[in-house]
Amino acid sequence: MLTQRKHELIRKARVNDVVVMKQIINTYSKEELMLARSLSEMYENIRDYYVCEIDGEVVGCCALHVVWEDLAEILALAVNPVCARKGIGTKLVSACLEDAKNLGMKEVFALTYVPGFFETLDFKVVDKNTLPRKIWSGCLRCPKFPDCNEVAVLKSINP
Repeated sequence: MLTQRKHELIRKARVNDVVVMKQIINTYSKEELMLARSLSEMYENIRDYYVCEIDGEVVGCCALHVVWEDLAEILALAVNPVCARKGIGTKLVSACLEDAKNLGMKEVFALTYVPGFFETLDFKVVDKNTLPRKIWSGCLRCPKFPDCNEVAVLKSINP
């Protein structure tokens, strides 16, 4: 199982990827290391997602969601634990950042339990309260709201 990489591909997600993506996310959400995503939410936002595929098998996912005219959020970053710490998360976030640049976004943020990972990609830890109120729409649906301990990170991309 995924012991030798032959062909790795970062691509836009397709509808038939959603079940596997959810399984990967559930691995971490069960441990409360990330928020769970519903199938309906993932299908509704499929165009936001990228996946990493190795030899035809989806092993990771990440989404870029436009929040406002100049602000986007990276969310649902998850990599199959078997493939963790092999640069896949970095490649997925990089694909999202490239997409954000192409869309003309000025800043990209994430709410994360692992700010150190994002800091290696030049994101800066910021106070959540400095982000626009628009970001709280997703938070209001979260079972951890308002007692969330996620850390906000922000990166400027198109000065």
